[in-house]
Amino acid sequence: MTTDAKPELKSPALSGRIASIDFFRGLTMFLLIGESTRLYHHLNQIDNSFVHFFAQQLEHHEWHGLHFWDLIQPFFMFIVGVAIPFAVANRKKKGDSDSTILKHAIKRSLLLLLLGWTLYCAGKDQIGFRFQNVLAQLSVTYLVAFLIQRKSFSFQLIFSLAVLLITDLAYRFFPLEGFNQPWVAYHNLGAWANIQIEGTPKTSIWATINAIPTIAHTVWGVLCGKLLMSDKPVAEKIKLLIIAGVAGLFIGFGLDLAGITPIIKKIATSSFVFASGGWAILALCFSYWLIDVKGNFSKGAQPFIIVGMNCIFIYLLFEVGGADIVSDIFKPFINTLFSWTGELMTKILISLSVWGSLWYVCYWMYKNKIFIKI
Repeated sequence: MTTDAKPELKSPALSGRIASIDFFRGLTMFLLIGESTRLYHHLNQIDNSFVHFFAQQLEHHEWHGLHFWDLIQPFFMFIVGVAIPFAVANRKKKGDSDSTILKHAIKRSLLLLLLGWTLYCAGKDQIGFRFQNVLAQLSVTYLVAFLIQRKSFSFQLIFSLAVLLITDLAYRFFPLEGFNQPWVAYHNLGAWANIQIEGTPKTSIWATINAIPTIAHTVWGVLCGKLLMSDKPVAEKIKLLIIAGVAGLFIGFGLDLAGITPIIKKIATSSFVFASGGWAILALCFSYWLIDVKGNFSKGAQPFIIVGMNCIFIYLLFEVGGADIVSDIFKPFINTLFSWTGELMTKILISLSVWGSLWYVCYWMYKNKIFIKI
């Protein structure tokens, strides 16, 4: 007997690793590698309106507003959260106890913090206790998200919203004169906290306390990871991700357009966290649908998955000057062979060569089964 009924799609989470998570993480780090080569800066110098607009999107917004590049750090912190439930489940399958997994998480958080602070020390005369870079900030958001990942969905969601509300109110009602203008650069709570931590009268425009509101990104990642791990039908998972993503965009841009809370990446306002979180969820949803459900981009995703398998290593490599070293190697050859293309074009070619070389480092490690994890 035959039937025309189509079999229900099985969840990829039930049959093995979700490739879209590795792809998402790898693509994010791949774009960060591109920034380390100064390619985006060179593109911004091209006298073409379209290229100039494109290049602007690959730079942080000066203050109030949102460029594509403002989403990169939230994307990475979000996808780390997505991976947490999978990592915990894998460790349990291997026989690790809850206490062993907890110790590993604490150790990982401390190591992330140490590496983040080490990057601030490179080339400096003093230690910088700051949380603006990805690793230092992630050390906080990862640990908090891990500690509550076994709580109910409602608890985690309410917790993340409470963190955003408390931070928002703290900015609005901080009473100290000169730092009571919540949305003005260098005159807000974030600037005051920077001064107390760093001990200098005027510090970075980026707020160290961004590590607090962006906890929401990683917690929301955990919730999405649990959804992908569940035995819910694929269609329902995609529907819930779309609803959550659109809700984040609606709240974030709604707060901004209504004049309630402006979208400011550099102090991680609540509207920014909602908007960037919404984009992160939608990006995950699209990746999941395209790669794991439809299977239409499996080969195209592989180059980025390769980067994602050693993302912390390659991040540290270019942050400590690896990109500059490789650039110095290519520079004399490209300047000699391609000087006829002009100074700007040779700079672009050098950047592309460095980008390709750093990717090849990831490929070589992947091919030789070398995976550096913390």
